[in-house]
Amino acid sequence: MNFKAGIESHTTMGTLSTSSSSRRRKGKQPKSTSIPNSKLTTSSKNLEEQEHLLAKKKSQQEMLRHEADKIVLWRHPVCTINYCVLELIYIFHHIIKRFVSYRKTLFASIILILFLTFLYNTEGSHQTSIQTIETLFFWLLYWFGLGVASSIGLGTGLHTFLLYLGPFIAQVTLAAYECGSIKFPRPPYPNEIVCPSLISTSTVRTITNDNDTVLTDLLETGPISFWKILWKVKIEAFFWGLGTAFGELPPYFMARAARLGTSDNSDDEELLEFEALVINAELYSSRNLTLFERVRYLVYRLIKRIGFLGILLCASIPNPLFDLAGITCGYFLISFWTFFLATIIGKALIKMSIQTVFIIFLFSEHHVERIIRWMKHIPHYGGLLQTPFKDWLLEQKGKMHRKPGENLTNHVTKISALTKVFNLFVAGMIIYFIASIINSLAQRYYKRTRTGLKTM
Repeated sequence: MNFKAGIESHTTMGTLSTSSSSRRRKGKQPKSTSIPNSKLTTSSKNLEEQEHLLAKKKSQQEMLRHEADKIVLWRHPVCTINYCVLELIYIFHHIIKRFVSYRKTLFASIILILFLTFLYNTEGSHQTSIQTIETLFFWLLYWFGLGVASSIGLGTGLHTFLLYLGPFIAQVTLAAYECGSIKFPRPPYPNEIVCPSLISTSTVRTITNDNDTVLTDLLETGPISFWKILWKVKIEAFFWGLGTAFGELPPYFMARAARLGTSDNSDDEELLEFEALVINAELYSSRNLTLFERVRYLVYRLIKRIGFLGILLCASIPNPLFDLAGITCGYFLISFWTFFLATIIGKALIKMSIQTVFIIFLFSEHHVERIIRWMKHIPHYGGLLQTPFKDWLLEQKGKMHRKPGENLTNHVTKISALTKVFNLFVAGMIIYFIASIINSLAQRYYKRTRTGLKTM
């Protein structure tokens, strides 16, 4: 009995020892995996905390935006204009204050302005060159400003390509095929396009050889090619595209300043939406995102992974989400020159060339006439649509066959209905753009004063 009891006690002791050792092994195993798990849980907790904080900020911004949306011209015109003027005063004061802080730049700018003013007002043979440079400068500044207005967004962008640059390229294309030349007399070109006369005293060179007078016409009366038209409008198209590239800089600087903590604009609505989008995608693997948010997240991932080439790709195609590219580059502190050069190459060279080529191809003479002929095959409304387009084409051709400064009434019997509709559309878009700027500035003043932020 004692022997059996000893065996039993030994076996029980063994089982206890093995169970205790297995418990020790089991207790040791989780220690090796507890470190990454703790890191994962910590990171997920941090993301959840950030998500909660952003949700709180977004709710506050949503309430403030809902209040600010009521400040518009058609509801409170006096209050809106008053807030707009106060915001403009604040912006100019802020810009002057920042500019004065750069004393060397301010001093050099004052000297340069005084020197140019002296040259401009001094009489001499250089005045002819100055007038040419002045005309070219204001013409290019006009297209640059239209490009900035198209992408800077002040409430809403002005679609200046459809309203100005596209019609200008189309007019040059039609005139080139109608006149058989791209050397339009200057002036009135580029403000107006008039076909050059076959032999003009300003463009004829007299060559005397063995008492024979040979008149050589210097106009380009040869066959019009696609590349000649593209070369004719390249400067206007480039500066418009350059303006759109400059208009994309504010989101970049806003996000960069907020990330570096050098601005109080960290509660900007666009920046909050961007941070919420990134956190939501990382927490839930893009499952809770809408289709539009997924596209925005793909743009963000593309730029973050590829860098310069990603920015170039997004800038080279018509992309209404390019503001997100600027926010992404600023938020992740991508170099300014990397972002800016890729944007200029993409917008001013690649995308602008694609759009210009499309307009030239569409408004080539044979294509326009073919489209007008095809309109009559549209059921029920073909004839009604064809008539105004025919009148418009005849009107454009009549404008080109007149002498510079001659009244249009001698060549154009009536203004086409299409031209009247387009002019009304342009006027309406400009009025809406100006109203949106006033509303946007007034709402920014309201938000800034309500939140106590000293931001632009």
